[in-house]
Amino acid sequence: MSRRLSLTLDGRNIAVHLHAGDLPADVRFSGAIAVDSETLGLSLIRDRLCLVQMSDGGGDIHLVQLDRRTYDAPNLKAVLGDGGTQKIFHFGRFDLAVLMRDLGIVCAPVFCTKIASKLVRTYTDRHGLKDVVKELLGKDLSKEQQSSDWGAAHLSDAQLVYAASDVLHLHAVRDRLSEMLAREGRTGLAEACFAFLPTRAALDLQGWEAVDIFAHA
Repeated sequence: MSRRLSLTLDGRNIAVHLHAGDLPADVRFSGAIAVDSETLGLSLIRDRLCLVQMSDGGGDIHLVQLDRRTYDAPNLKAVLGDGGTQKIFHFGRFDLAVLMRDLGIVCAPVFCTKIASKLVRTYTDRHGLKDVVKELLGKDLSKEQQSSDWGAAHLSDAQLVYAASDVLHLHAVRDRLSEMLAREGRTGLAEACFAFLPTRAALDLQGWEAVDIFAHA
């Protein structure tokens, strides 16, 4: 079962597709995929994965509302686990951990816009997606639905718009941050951080979430 919303977001005509259980087998993405996830909360021990949203930067955004009894989503797993396609996240550390935990996949290669922001926007401590999009793209994101019930059987149109907005700008943000990384000579450092993210997610899942294993103490 699928549901479709036709929206105009930031002057762009966007089709938001909500799929129940799995991504349809005929859905194709071109190039890098912007990815986000929604969970019941931010605890890796307690809160389950509810929704995954994806965009290749074109006019279609696909949302998959997962069956939390089985997480049987082979098409979605194949797309996210494809080692030949870059996945763009904002704070990928959490998303990679929940995808690893609930879908059993290692999501790589990745580009994390939050890590990139922290490496080059050293003039600020505001690295949330809303702040990054506002400064780099001049666009306002609404976070009104961030704390809503993503485990509900029926997601509201407002929730779907929020979920779609979280991946709508990630390609453009990645491109701007990539320019800044190159300008500051930090591209290689960023790429090393991105490559480590699946390991960082695995450490989080095994209990080292708040421990700096590289620290002397």
